[in-house]
Amino acid sequence: MNVSILAISGSLRRRSSNTEVLRAAAKLAPVTVSVKLFDGLAALPPFNPDLDAEGAVPPAVVGDFREQIGAADALLICSPEYAHGVAGALKNALDWLVSSPAMVFKPIGLLNVSPRSSYGYAALAETLRTMSTVLVEGASVELPIAGTSLDAEAIAAVPDYATKLRAAIDSLVVAAADYKRAATHVSHRDEPLALSEK
Repeated sequence: MNVSILAISGSLRRRSSNTEVLRAAAKLAPVTVSVKLFDGLAALPPFNPDLDAEGAVPPAVVGDFREQIGAADALLICSPEYAHGVAGALKNALDWLVSSPAMVFKPIGLLNVSPRSSYGYAALAETLRTMSTVLVEGASVELPIAGTSLDAEAIAAVPDYATKLRAAIDSLVVAAADYKRAATHVSHRDEPLALSEK
């Protein structure tokens, strides 16, 4: 089964550890798994409820973002913590998804490259739970990479990091299979979609 994972970094820095670890995950993914890094976070406008009301047409970049989320079988997110909270650019992106069905029951793995930064990680997890996504325990791991200046190649070359990232991807693949089966069932039976958290 081919699986499509959309990776989202909450940092806009060019060489952020958060972005590099997602690039490393893409390098380590098996051939049947596509890990695509979303690169449009900075282009999303500030969330405006008036542009997201019933009957309103959201900006084109928002529509494209929602389409990419909807097309993905699972998401892999890694974000820095700012002032004990979720990075503003990522929170803004999530606000644009609150009213969209694209995120409902979507399997998500959370990577944390700075384990001591626990407040933002917890806040992000709570936001995603509130949005009715499925946080995949096996795909949510900590890797103490922040401050090391390691790029994707170097991260993927560290055996412990590679093992954890491969395990995270494997867990997302299993969750994505459940998600696809449940979505197919709903499309045929028109019943509420339900997933068990992995």
